[in-house]
Amino acid sequence: MPDVRKAATSLKGNPVDLAGPQLKPGSKAPDFKLQTPALGEVKLSDFAGKTLLLWTVPSLDTSVCSTETKKFSDYAKDNANTKFLCVSMDLPFAQKRWCGAEGVDNVGVGSAHQSNKFGEDYGVLIVGGGLDRCLARAVFVIGADGAVKYADYLNEIAAEPDYEKALAAAK
Repeated sequence: MPDVRKAATSLKGNPVDLAGPQLKPGSKAPDFKLQTPALGEVKLSDFAGKTLLLWTVPSLDTSVCSTETKKFSDYAKDNANTKFLCVSMDLPFAQKRWCGAEGVDNVGVGSAHQSNKFGEDYGVLIVGGGLDRCLARAVFVIGADGAVKYADYLNEIAAEPDYEKALAAAK
């Protein structure tokens, strides 16, 4: 297991440890392979030459994660030059159900449930506690060149990200 960052974030004020490095702007985005709601796969290379706004959430079935994903879905309608991808440990079946129930069909959704690798590589894998193996809330913008342009690891998992900063970084 990679290094654990002690108390790297919190959940309602309680410290949460995260596995893996904290990505910095300018670093190469780690490759990934995730499962789609249709049981296919989505990889970083699928977005080669495009800007990708990628966000991680503990579960789409929580209020903040649901709100965040719906807001990014709304923003995606006006940002055709940027691809949008939400990643969680939710099973693909749950992601498909959530997207259908919420009418979210213009952003990608990927499940990291098959392996901890994505969470470790992006530094968002929660270690221990009630959310063990879930992903912490973070937002990344990966440029067309495959480099991280923006990385926001939220200090509080129950808080929404700064949407405007993320969208500005994607432009």
